[in-house]
Amino acid sequence: MPVSRASTAKSAAPGFIPIIQSANLSHTSTHLAKERRVHRDPYKIAQAEQRKNANLKRREELESEREAEMGDPIWGKGSAFMDSLRAVGQPGAPAPQVGAKAAHKGGSGVQTLRNHFVTDAELNEAVEHAFTLTKPMVSMVESQIDSSAEAEKAEQHKQNHLKAVEALRRITALENSSARDRYHVSVRRIIDELGRHNTDNLLKPRPESISPNKEPKAPRAGPDTGSSEVQIGILTTKIQTLAHALTMNRGYKDKHNKRNLRLLLHRRQRLLKYMERKERGSERWTNMLETLGLTPATWKRQIDL
Repeated sequence: MPVSRASTAKSAAPGFIPIIQSANLSHTSTHLAKERRVHRDPYKIAQAEQRKNANLKRREELESEREAEMGDPIWGKGSAFMDSLRAVGQPGAPAPQVGAKAAHKGGSGVQTLRNHFVTDAELNEAVEHAFTLTKPMVSMVESQIDSSAEAEKAEQHKQNHLKAVEALRRITALENSSARDRYHVSVRRIIDELGRHNTDNLLKPRPESISPNKEPKAPRAGPDTGSSEVQIGILTTKIQTLAHALTMNRGYKDKHNKRNLRLLLHRRQRLLKYMERKERGSERWTNMLETLGLTPATWKRQIDL
């Protein structure tokens, strides 16, 4: 006997009745109603807004304090030493000097720098020597013929000597020097201020390593011209000079020197990270930061221009 499709589908279906679960929602609805009443309460809303505004204000204060502590990646926080480097060659600026630290350990004393790698003492010595060499000689016969010839030649020689001395002083004056000459003077001052041939006798050494090197170091010959702090000081001078040049004469269009400035900043950043790791917070590290006016922004985070 044939079976219809409807009856087959009906017999195949399960004979279970679905169970309907019910729950008491009175507690949930009461809780939601309380929350709605709290949010609708104007006094509660005002308190929440007041707390939010106080938190936002405190967050802005903390962010501004952190930014002030980080400083500027180019100019840092400024220092008297860097200001004196920028003032070299300006009218009325004091003459740059080196050798103040070396004088404490019996050095040659303080020397005043001039242009063309000359000091005041060397110029005065050369002038005195030249005056003696060019002094006119009067023969015995000439002195007997004209007794006033010797006095006239001596006076003429003195006048010529004064003119020559004035010419030498103008030639060697830093006020008449170029930017390259002033850069050389700044390098000499940085080596004298941060070089380890001077600072090793004034600053405490860094803390000892866990595994110290047993081999003795070779004694230094001559001044320190290649340590990390000296390189960082020279790079800082270059960076600030280039940054100042970019602020003048439509420098914002100078893409080439903007790239050069960025490369100098990243090179100094690598040296600062290396020195911070090697020195382990020694006085040499802190003295360099104070002398150059550097802030954590110069090495602790990404530098963007």
